[in-house]
Amino acid sequence: MGMTMTEKILAKHAGVSQVTPGQLITCDLDMVLANDVTAPPAIKEFEKIGKPVFDNTKIALVPDHFTPNKDIKSAGLSKIVRDFAHKNNIVNYFEVGRVGIEHVILPEKGIVAPGMLTIGADSHTCTYGALGGFSTGVGSTDLGVALATGQAWFKVPESIKVNITGKKPANICGKDVMLTLIGMIGVDGALYKSLEFAGDGISELSMTDRLTIANMAIEAGAKNGIFPVDEKTLEYIKDRVTKPYEVVSADPDAKYCQTVEINLSELKPVVAFPHLPENTHTVESIKEPITIDQVVIGSCTNGRLEDLAIAASILKGHKVHPHVRCIIIPGSQQVYLDAIHAGYIDTFIEAGAAVSTPTCGPCLGAHMGIMTAGERCVSTTNRNFRGRMGHVDSEVYLAGPFVAAASAILGKIATPEEVK
Repeated sequence: MGMTMTEKILAKHAGVSQVTPGQLITCDLDMVLANDVTAPPAIKEFEKIGKPVFDNTKIALVPDHFTPNKDIKSAGLSKIVRDFAHKNNIVNYFEVGRVGIEHVILPEKGIVAPGMLTIGADSHTCTYGALGGFSTGVGSTDLGVALATGQAWFKVPESIKVNITGKKPANICGKDVMLTLIGMIGVDGALYKSLEFAGDGISELSMTDRLTIANMAIEAGAKNGIFPVDEKTLEYIKDRVTKPYEVVSADPDAKYCQTVEINLSELKPVVAFPHLPENTHTVESIKEPITIDQVVIGSCTNGRLEDLAIAASILKGHKVHPHVRCIIIPGSQQVYLDAIHAGYIDTFIEAGAAVSTPTCGPCLGAHMGIMTAGERCVSTTNRNFRGRMGHVDSEVYLAGPFVAAASAILGKIATPEEVK
């Protein structure tokens, strides 16, 4: 019987030749990830076990959520992570000044690769499926056990094939693709299933597009999202990944519980209205202007160099609307540096935007962009739940960098075509 990409990776890491959906297995892990919010409780559980870490080269600790520390409590959380990293000689520990958003820097630094099995105490760990690996979020207790054993248990998920065809329009990015998919199937449409992307349209998607799409698999309820490895993948990892890796492909007779079709040629710029990512509307369908107070461009979803390049191309020569706060957050120090060299940071500052050091900050309502009651934000982040970015009576509209940058200029939800 044929297997999907996810099934093949899980079978190999469980040491068996075949797995089927619903089967419970225990797998060896290639990488274990936590951040400044989720690592402290995981470390507490780990210390109850009384064993050393299973492998100090297969653990990544990335203090990115409340850093640079926003208050005394967050400083205490970071110290727990820092002390643990130093005590156990964790190779992949990233201090402030060298840190980036975890799901940006792990692919960027070649820490994750095709065929790998990665777990992280963060729901957007599914990002790494863009590279053809299986990656998923877990709770801090499971992660604490993994720190000691290098293993985790899984129920093998069913798989949904997302068949992507057509040509990607110039004003469409991965965020539009994924919001369209979530709008089609809903936030629980792939509950505990694998989203396996396929089709000749994948060649139209950049690695930034794929990382964005895989990142938001969890917003459809999925256990993971995964892309086939092609020439773009291999080019991306060529100078990054130094460890051995295995390219996995789905068998021709692999079984899928559902197939969803997306024709890129038909896509329009999309916005997810409050308060769920499934509440999607094309921008052109908005009849009455939706004025905004804030724009955030960044996050693990859209904080890569390509995202900043899109934003800069639209903001160049324009000013942020006088009633709007525009906050731009590069996803890593390397992205920040590259954006400086490319002139994007000059463009942002000249337009009247604030540029931050890499942090998750506003995405989870931590700092660097909290809203009060009645305020609206267009954000390139991944969630727009009630109260996600501050007051429960504030509103978050999810969009890609095209729409976010245009909205910052016009003070309302808009597309680049509306910017004169």
